[in-house]
Amino acid sequence: MNLSLLLSERVRTDHPIRVALIGCGKFATMYLTQARQTAGIHVVGIADLDPARAMKQLATAGWTAEQYAARNPTDAMAKGSTWLTEDADRLIDLNGIDVVVEATGIPTAGIHHCRRAIAAGHHIIMVNVEADVVAGPLLAQEAQAAGVVYSLAWGDQPALICEHVDWARTCGFEVVCAGKGTRYHPSYHELTPDSVWEVLQQYLEIDDPTSINMKMFNSFLDGSKSGIEMSAVCNTTGLTPQDNGLGFPPSSRFDLANVCKPSEDGGMLTRRGTTEVVSSLTRSGEPVPHHLAMGTYVVVDGAGDYAQQCFREYHMLQDSTGRYAALYRPTHMIGMELGVSVASVVLRGEPTGCPKGFYSDVVATAKHALTAGQILDGEGGHCVWGQQMPAADSIERGALPLGLAADIKMRCNVAAGSTLRWADVEFDDNDTAVRARREMEVAFSDRL
Repeated sequence: MNLSLLLSERVRTDHPIRVALIGCGKFATMYLTQARQTAGIHVVGIADLDPARAMKQLATAGWTAEQYAARNPTDAMAKGSTWLTEDADRLIDLNGIDVVVEATGIPTAGIHHCRRAIAAGHHIIMVNVEADVVAGPLLAQEAQAAGVVYSLAWGDQPALICEHVDWARTCGFEVVCAGKGTRYHPSYHELTPDSVWEVLQQYLEIDDPTSINMKMFNSFLDGSKSGIEMSAVCNTTGLTPQDNGLGFPPSSRFDLANVCKPSEDGGMLTRRGTTEVVSSLTRSGEPVPHHLAMGTYVVVDGAGDYAQQCFREYHMLQDSTGRYAALYRPTHMIGMELGVSVASVVLRGEPTGCPKGFYSDVVATAKHALTAGQILDGEGGHCVWGQQMPAADSIERGALPLGLAADIKMRCNVAAGSTLRWADVEFDDNDTAVRARREMEVAFSDRL
């Protein structure tokens, strides 16, 4: 890719890439661990609403207090140090910033910060995939019009899956399915922040439940994060969700081509050119040997006898017929790989994944019976989980996006398992995320 060579030229000319980081959680901490060791990178500022937490995260990432001792932005720019602040807007507005990394995980905040970065003429890396699935196609369109790059975050699974798809299409293969692995069981849709700890203890080496964000971890297990991430993949690549969303079939990494192929050929898919997330657990709750819980994959169609012969000769992971084959990446390192996006966006003007259309949505689905007057608590909470569906179906049903299902009141009773609709909740028309989502629905209405 030659990105490291391009970075070395920035070092030679004393012109480092200047990064503004918004949000200092797990993803950001992993990035900061590597950013301090990457020549040609200068993290000018870090904005977080909890400076004490940010300092703790920086220490975890191996930073010394001297490295983030800048008293103001001018001091940071002059000395090559880092400025800590609670004021994200002020950081974004700085002259000389090359790229803003939005890592808050909050849709409303992400949309606001993205638009502010675009207005300031900065490239934007949207780690905040929650914001991306609410309004990413619209934001990407606005960025392009302004002459800046909007990019998904390399190291996170959506960008890596998009790279698989790009590889396959560039090589002339039809993409049958693309996706990732996760830990899933049907009962997990009912998990809440209060019950998820029992599951986490089964596979994580964490003794102190107060050391992690239960709501965030719950979003990975209850199916929400998978729906969000596969929607981001679809909107970037043009793949179409399956009619009933993700099925989470159990699969080893060596059986992907058998499982993730069309049902008429013996697989689990309702259509070609789609996404699926495979589970590391059987339906009885037993671990799948050689699972892909942290990895990503693509399944392609080997059109013609010779292509299938080559699949065999070069040890591609074929299905039982030899027609379909899978390529996988066994893991992802989220923020530790973000430097690829930073370098690609700034040095080549190239995103590592960028939404091109509104093909997929993730909608709020009731975990249990909901009652009028109840306040929803959003992704990973007690009330709803996120189900992927085709965007056209979401719009036709008037379905409520998962990213907007937080801190709003139910208008009526809704049965367990039902898709929530806009009409079921009281929402603020002037909310930043609500307005952006409505704008996107209008902007892409003729392309659904």
